[in-house]
Amino acid sequence: MAEPTTYVFDFDSTLVRIETLEALADIALAGAPDAAAIRAEVAALTDQAMAGDLPFGEALRRRLTLLPLTRDHVAELAARILDEGTPSVRRNLRFFRENADRIVILSGGFREIIAPLAAHLHVPPERVLCNDLIYDPQGRVTGVEAANPLSEAGGKPAVIRALGLPGPVVMIGDGWTDAEVRLAGAADRFHAFTEIVRRERVVAAADAEAPSMDEFLHAEGLAGRWSYPRARIRILLLENIHPAAVERLEEAGYTVESLKGALDEDALIEAVRGVHVLGVRSKTQVSARVLEAADRLMALAAFCIGTNQIDLDAAAARGVAVFNAPYSNTRSVVELAVGLTIALLRDVADKSAAMHRGEWNKSAAGSRELRGKTLGIVGYGAIGSQLSVLAEGLGMRVVFHDLTERLALGNARRMNSLDALLAESDVVSLHVDGRTENTALIGAAQLSRMKEGALLLNLSRGHVVDVGALAQALGAGRIGGAAVDVFPDEPATNADPFDSPLRGLRNVILTPHIGGSTEEAQEAIGAFAAERLLAYLNRGDTTFCVNLPNVQLAEVDGAHRILHIHRNQPGVLADLNRALAAAGLNILGQHLKTDERTGYVITDVDRDYDPEALQSLRSVAGTLRFRMLH
Repeated sequence: MAEPTTYVFDFDSTLVRIETLEALADIALAGAPDAAAIRAEVAALTDQAMAGDLPFGEALRRRLTLLPLTRDHVAELAARILDEGTPSVRRNLRFFRENADRIVILSGGFREIIAPLAAHLHVPPERVLCNDLIYDPQGRVTGVEAANPLSEAGGKPAVIRALGLPGPVVMIGDGWTDAEVRLAGAADRFHAFTEIVRRERVVAAADAEAPSMDEFLHAEGLAGRWSYPRARIRILLLENIHPAAVERLEEAGYTVESLKGALDEDALIEAVRGVHVLGVRSKTQVSARVLEAADRLMALAAFCIGTNQIDLDAAAARGVAVFNAPYSNTRSVVELAVGLTIALLRDVADKSAAMHRGEWNKSAAGSRELRGKTLGIVGYGAIGSQLSVLAEGLGMRVVFHDLTERLALGNARRMNSLDALLAESDVVSLHVDGRTENTALIGAAQLSRMKEGALLLNLSRGHVVDVGALAQALGAGRIGGAAVDVFPDEPATNADPFDSPLRGLRNVILTPHIGGSTEEAQEAIGAFAAERLLAYLNRGDTTFCVNLPNVQLAEVDGAHRILHIHRNQPGVLADLNRALAAAGLNILGQHLKTDERTGYVITDVDRDYDPEALQSLRSVAGTLRFRMLH
């Protein structure tokens, strides 16, 4: 039987994202007038030692001499060292805890700093090999124990040889002293760890480059060997998605590319090849042609409320999960609706324009209070219902109409028909979705049924209102004013011109589709959609998915998870389980959820199996997508 492999990890810029002496310099030099110069000199010495341009022992002594370190400084860094863990190391704590007896931490760093993280990783103290600081009676650091080989050049290979490890030895680190372990023959393989810092000379001396722990585990055939490493999963975000989404996805280990603008169909077809996850807002149209060209696409996120820009049926037919952010900008839209209503009732836009022309027209004629007016809300979903609550708090009466049965909030009254709502409302606010059936929901006939002088707000979708008919009703004085945020034809970019029959009309406020465009809303949308993508990528969770069966799943624990999306047809689950049995897999748990067109089977199995045996699962009749998680 082969001896087990020992995995030897460097500490600085490998298990943690900092260089210990540079972090200690920041603490010890706080407030010192020459702090910047000393920090720069310490960092330069670190780089020289890690690149192999300066003997480690000399660099260590020179750095310690530069710094007025004390025991308190060391304790301060040790107290927060767990917060400095490398992102991909923190994602893979299970590997360390399950293999602690096969792991050695080997560092020229200091035991007081390393010990807390080693304990967190369950690595025994005797398997932590590092330097010990020496203090004078006043608690000042005077150096390290000279007898420790790790305080001198060539110390790491010597320490590894002295251990007499019986099996293969794999070294993982970012510096030249780590490469020396392999070059001196003390390790069988060396992975240059480059998640924090990449040094060309070190990479050139390595057997492999490990941009993250995920890549290292994949290369070594450990946890994750049958799952695609996260860094290789490409995420493309279009239309200036909020940085909060990018940060969250990159923090989880995925590779993210961001573009500011939308892409037309042909450009998107070129861009989406090889992409695993696509993120868009409202301008990018994801058609069946685009989805057909998306050879690797697993998931698609609309970083907005609506999904009418995505061919949901075509996505489902290819097993591509689609997510959106249905509630994240609700408050922003509601606040704009309230503000626009007040502005229209007080004729603010026209009075402001007159003032800019130098005209003073102080008159109460036509200006009305919000209180006591009736607000008719068409569409009583997330936005409509929250607007209902705020409007009532401001003293309005609220009526609403929705084709779906909705719970009336506060004192709001449900109206059985749109016509009844239009006849009773002083202000009509539209909050319906973008389905085709809602095209011209408000046309000439509906406008004629509104109260004379009533106001109309459209913050939903451009095609919901016949803008030509609205312009006529406004021009004739039948409608007292309007606020429109969405239009049937909108410019593709800010540089393109805008035109509409509503331009130039009295008491009409036009805004460029900014209902949800607040900093708070965009950040919330970015965070929400990113979390839904991560839930699907990391554990197969389809909660809030708009085109596949919704399944809420916990993290994978002690198992491999097999995700199988298929056409909803008879016999798929039976065929799938026969294939699992033929592969000799022990099923730990299984879940099936279907809708009218698609089935989704999640199976957790024991981790000890031959991955080649799973190829038969891909050929089960009706399979749309097959994926494995570790």
